[in-house]
Amino acid sequence: MSEKGCLKCGSRNASTKGVAMTGTGLSKMFDVQKNEFIVVYCNNCGYSEFYNRHSSSASNVLDFFFG
Repeated sequence: MSEKGCLKCGSRNASTKGVAMTGTGLSKMFDVQKNEFIVVYCNNCGYSEFYNRHSSSASNVLDFFFG
């Protein structure tokens, strides 16, 4: 059984951070941060993946990142 880790370097050392981004159209024009994501990133190589904050809970995003 192989141990899964970062897709790029194989490290199992990762962290998460919440970010907000503008969308398109009027939200971009008025700088409304309506899109919220959780970023999971490898502490070894910096590889990152974004997950929609509203569709996945913070408790299982590391499971998605590591496969």
